[in-house]
Amino acid sequence: MIRVSDSITIEDWELTEQFIRASGPGGQNVNKVSTAVELRFEADRSPNLPGPVKTRLRRIAGRKWTKEGAIVLQVDETRSQARNRDIARDRLKEMIVAALTPPKRRVPTKPTLGSKKRRLKAKKVRGEVKSLRGKVDPET
Repeated sequence: MIRVSDSITIEDWELTEQFIRASGPGGQNVNKVSTAVELRFEADRSPNLPGPVKTRLRRIAGRKWTKEGAIVLQVDETRSQARNRDIARDRLKEMIVAALTPPKRRVPTKPTLGSKKRRLKAKKVRGEVKSLRGKVDPET
């Protein structure tokens, strides 16, 4: 069981861990021992996550979110199976904590009068420069 906050805990039945062979350093150990972990969390079916948290979690997870509504995390950072397992669980917890806080509401602002005047003056100057680029009349 993973305790995310006071009200949210992830039960063991919601998590599936599968150990696979890792790539990278490790010598012969890499070819013999399955140290990398693939953690699967059934987020869509989780009864402990409220609806808005699930939608934010889906956005945060990105490509890690599957069509079935699960989050799949793959960790092969260390040579230790137990350490990789802890890292995967910590990452899942961080993602859920990030999804708990609702985004700030954007307050639209209006441009100041001075900025409007500066923008129009710059446009006027630019238009004058461009008008001087026209064809020259040989009679004048």
